Amino acid sequence: MIEVLAKLGRGPVFLAGEVLECVITFTNPLSASSTSASSEMLAWASAQIHCQFHASENRVALPPSDGSKHDVQAENETVFVPNRGERGQCILSTPPKILFCDLRLDPGESKSYSYCETLPVDGPPSFRGQSVKYVYKLTIGCQRVNSPIKLLRVPFRVLVLHGLKDYQFPQDEAVAPSNPFLEEEEGLKKDSRLADLATELLMVATSRRSLHLYNISNTRGKVGTFCIFKTVYKIGEDVIGTFSFSEGDIPCLQFSVSLQTEESIQEEFQRRRGQPVSFTVHARHQESCLHTAQSSFSLPIPLSSTPGFTTNIVSLKWRLHFEFVTSGESAGTCLVRGSQSEAVTWTGVEQMEVDTFSWDLPIKVLPTNPILASYVSQYSSTNSITI
Repeated sequence: MIEVLAKLGRGPVFLAGEVLECVITFTNPLSASSTSASSEMLAWASAQIHCQFHASENRVALPPSDGSKHDVQAENETVFVPNRGERGQCILSTPPKILFCDLRLDPGESKSYSYCETLPVDGPPSFRGQSVKYVYKLTIGCQRVNSPIKLLRVPFRVLVLHGLKDYQFPQDEAVAPSNPFLEEEEGLKKDSRLADLATELLMVATSRRSLHLYNISNTRGKVGTFCIFKTVYKIGEDVIGTFSFSEGDIPCLQFSVSLQTEESIQEEFQRRRGQPVSFTVHARHQESCLHTAQSSFSLPIPLSSTPGFTTNIVSLKWRLHFEFVTSGESAGTCLVRGSQSEAVTWTGVEQMEVDTFSWDLPIKVLPTNPILASYVSQYSSTNSITI
């Protein structure tokens, strides 16, 4: 028996273009109850990253693919196919890397191997929507002699920051002496600079503030105004806005604000022409506001959500969806004088004519620091199997 343990050193979330590093440990455990422990042999082990795409047959019409033939691969074959047995199509993969050949482990012995690979910058982000899914996995395959291949899959999340791949780093280390033995360290240094650059670009894009004022009105007149100071955010930030109803001609009884994503399939891949767009609500605020002069809301963008993106099949956009309930009458209240001379009691009317209308405000949502997103990731940094 051999235990295989894979550990992502920095966490399960990465930016496209970063280097994924995983330490894979093979152990022949020494059991206290075992009296005849023996050496174990593995013929080979390889690792590869791939992105698996799956689409809902009711919503997406895809052209036929011949990639499904790998799913029926015989288990005794020695060909390493990372996505064997998985649903959907493999739309992106890195070249496989051999970890070792002919490994012998004595009882209680362990050996570790480091796997490093740069994540492709031209792939989609990780996404689990109502119509399509993009899932990234690192797959480690190993095999005993004359035994079936065993696969250890390590899922992880990829965030995509557009424009990052086009940036050219300055050649500020050109004067430093080159050392061929420091190639890995130089790669990690560039990876660190990439993360720092992404953080800087995100800060510049999301820190710009300017006043955006919108008049809220229906066919009968002005209801109020809405104020927001920015429309570009990172996942994990709060969307904050304020309402002013003091200058409105039409009383507003109630309002609600929903933070939504809009998932739409490109027209050429739609199962039915003109099929409806899928919406997902991530946060919602509702408030009764009759006789309220000003009000505000704060909606958190979940760290686990996917920033906006577009591929040849699907598009994901963010928006604020507003719904207003206004009075069809004037004030909608009456005064009833009590029995005491100075007492006044306010009561609401039992019935009221109302009007409702909605409004959508597009916003832009970008990724965040992948280390921050790792704290709430559903994926584990450590995965293992026994073969």
